[in-house]
Amino acid sequence: MASPNISFEQILSSTRKPGQYLEWNTKLALRNLPTNRQKVLLLAAHTASLGALTELTEVVSEDAIANRYGAGSQAHLMVRAALTAYANAALSLITIADHSAGVAAKGSLVISGTATSDGILRIILGAADTLLVAVNRDDTAKTVAEAAAKAINDNTSLPVTAAANDATINISAKNKGTEGNSITLAATVSAAGIGVQATTLSGGDGDPDIAPALSAVAAEGHDIIVCGFNGEENLLKLRRHLETVANPYEKRWAIGIYGHSGSLAQATTLAKKLNNGFMLCAWYRGTPSLPSALAAAYGVVMASEEDPARPLNTLALPGIAVCASKDKTLRSEQESALYNGVAPVETGADGTTARIVRAITTYVVSSNGTADESLLDVTTVRTLIYVSRAITQRIALRFPREKLNDKTAQRVRSELIDVLMRCEELEILEHVEANLDKLLVERDSQNPGMLDARIPADVVNGLHVFAAVVDLYL
Repeated sequence: MASPNISFEQILSSTRKPGQYLEWNTKLALRNLPTNRQKVLLLAAHTASLGALTELTEVVSEDAIANRYGAGSQAHLMVRAALTAYANAALSLITIADHSAGVAAKGSLVISGTATSDGILRIILGAADTLLVAVNRDDTAKTVAEAAAKAINDNTSLPVTAAANDATINISAKNKGTEGNSITLAATVSAAGIGVQATTLSGGDGDPDIAPALSAVAAEGHDIIVCGFNGEENLLKLRRHLETVANPYEKRWAIGIYGHSGSLAQATTLAKKLNNGFMLCAWYRGTPSLPSALAAAYGVVMASEEDPARPLNTLALPGIAVCASKDKTLRSEQESALYNGVAPVETGADGTTARIVRAITTYVVSSNGTADESLLDVTTVRTLIYVSRAITQRIALRFPREKLNDKTAQRVRSELIDVLMRCEELEILEHVEANLDKLLVERDSQNPGMLDARIPADVVNGLHVFAAVVDLYL
């Protein structure tokens, strides 16, 4: 107990020994809003002998990840994509083993003829640098095939291995599962007399279950979870995880991101099944980069923007390979994607850079099937997350051991107003003062130790569309 306006944490009112007693109160020290450093989690598969599930680890360098989890593994290539796109990301990694019944995607290169001149065999595997294999005059198809297989295997960062069988180079994805089907394969040769025919990788099947990995990180509080697997079954598990950690008791809100490089119809069909404001489908049709790498780059670029209300439009995804001209999306296709829960990526004007068009979630309809734009933009969701965290932090700091009476409600409302006003100063919220009549703080009618609040949050929207009429005067 203390006086009407002063209470003590340590000094007792019953003290009788004469003296001067002071304690420190740090509950009022912080008046500013919290920072918004974004923690990114990569969920991927390893190829090393590490068991079914690895421990969560902080990413320090690409080399360390390659050495531990397997060079050319999904884990390695996702880390490479993330660090290439944004080297300062607060990056964590958890990995799982391939499914025991999984099948690796397979393809081949078939060499024919005998070289009648010197030249080069060029092998293009996914988004990796083109492999150059020397071809000498009089080299047989078998000789060229053996040299090509060695060149592939010597480049340990590739997501495949190769084995020469006479004039055929059999190529297999290092990780089992469906993503191997997205590894593109092409080859050309300049040596006269030598031919090459490429068969793209296919047949990959059986993705591992991500549920154990999600359970292992549920309490860690990552802001962005990048899932290396884009199958419906695993993405539904990711959706359940995101909904669970975002409930009012856990308060560990996160955005889940996955990549897609297939057709618009495939991307929208999957997104509609997810229909969730915490999930984002990064779609870039025909990119040679793996979908998991696309998602990793997108995730860290999102993390690089700490202002939750600022749009991600036009931001580049460094390291993501551009698609062929035939796969570039038309404006009408992008519009369709944006109406069906898919966030398109496009080739920039320079023709060498992949760029975000507009970052939207997969949420398009309410639970009763009504079209709903409330959580269209991921900035809306990120803003709500930030404001919720700012409010939670302020109340936790100011009132850790508070008694509840009518004066308490007034003080809580005052702190909430301060948080909202500061959010308005940073252009995260707007019209705060106009909405103060909607800010309610009242004692609960059933729980005597509970204080209820209704907090208006008019989020600042992004400037996505500018329209004008130009009037001509002669």
